[in-house]
Amino acid sequence: MKLFISSFIIASLMASNVSAQQCDINFNYGVVINPSHVRIIQKGQTFVQINNDKQLFIKGREVYLNEQQIELIHQYSQGIRKQVPEIVDIAIEGVEIGLKAVNKVIAGLTGENSASHQKIQERFDEMQYRLRERFNHSDTNYYIASQDFDDFDDIFAGAFEQEIESIVTESIGTILMAVGEAMTTNEERNSEQRVEAFDQRLKGMEKGLHLEIEPRAQEIELKAAKFCNSLKKLDQLEARLQKSINQLSEFDLIETK
Repeated sequence: MKLFISSFIIASLMASNVSAQQCDINFNYGVVINPSHVRIIQKGQTFVQINNDKQLFIKGREVYLNEQQIELIHQYSQGIRKQVPEIVDIAIEGVEIGLKAVNKVIAGLTGENSASHQKIQERFDEMQYRLRERFNHSDTNYYIASQDFDDFDDIFAGAFEQEIESIVTESIGTILMAVGEAMTTNEERNSEQRVEAFDQRLKGMEKGLHLEIEPRAQEIELKAAKFCNSLKKLDQLEARLQKSINQLSEFDLIETK
């Protein structure tokens, strides 16, 4: 029973994962965004900085631009300001789907707002907070490290998925006690009837989760596909900048494979 319950909860997590299509694009540098500037970070140092969407600095030195170049820089900066928050939103929503799935299963097994459910919910709340901290995410500030966007699950959810599994494994004893109490509530049923009723309960939970979570997962998949296409367009704009501004000839934040 212990292995079965644990496997069911983990399976709920796996079923909730967002299987976003591959996005064959790299970010070769880290990116920092705040209201006044966009900074591109290389090995801990600011390589490129754009102030107020129009003023360009490379390695700390201002590059004077003509009107056409200023317009290109403006479009590029605005594109980064739009896309980086999209990355963060997709990351957070993907992990939250997994948390919601597992949380709902545990609530269904132990009773919503039970002591064991509340304890696990606290761990999940802490995990969500750390996810936002990972991106230095506030209303106006974002940070994302250089990375490959081949698979959103691997980038954003892998470590958190393992942590969810760890929380479930650590809590399985408490969950089993609550399940045992629920199964023995009706003394008129024999053991076989109680097991059958519990099995039907799990099947109903699984079906309910699928119906509830699948639409949201599909929505995130569409967001991920749209994000990938937007990055490709931004890469084309970056290529125009490289040709127009000599100092940016070796700069390549967005790499399309």
